[in-house]
Amino acid sequence: MIFDHRTYICKFGTIPAHFALYEKMGLAVQKRHLGEPVLYASTEVGNINSFVHVWAYKDLADRTARRAAMNADPEWQAFVKAARELGAITEQHNTILVAAPFFKVPAR
Repeated sequence: MIFDHRTYICKFGTIPAHFALYEKMGLAVQKRHLGEPVLYASTEVGNINSFVHVWAYKDLADRTARRAAMNADPEWQAFVKAARELGAITEQHNTILVAAPFFKVPAR
């Protein structure tokens, strides 16, 4: 299992507007293609102008296929366009993590 850990840095005070846009236009389509996120959270201590989300995949091929399907979805493209127009995000940092052999995603 791998995890796609994404950190986004936003302009001061714009995370609530970005989250509202994402909830309205992006969340459902992203969940349709990627499944439930492992984590989606804003930073409480540290860079408070950032948020993180983590997605789990079987392997890199699974990630590639799911993200390609999402990126081809017109609803996702509409969200991406609206997010660009909002202009909240200034930086994005992605990390692929490999689960330790003993780690299992907790049941929900």
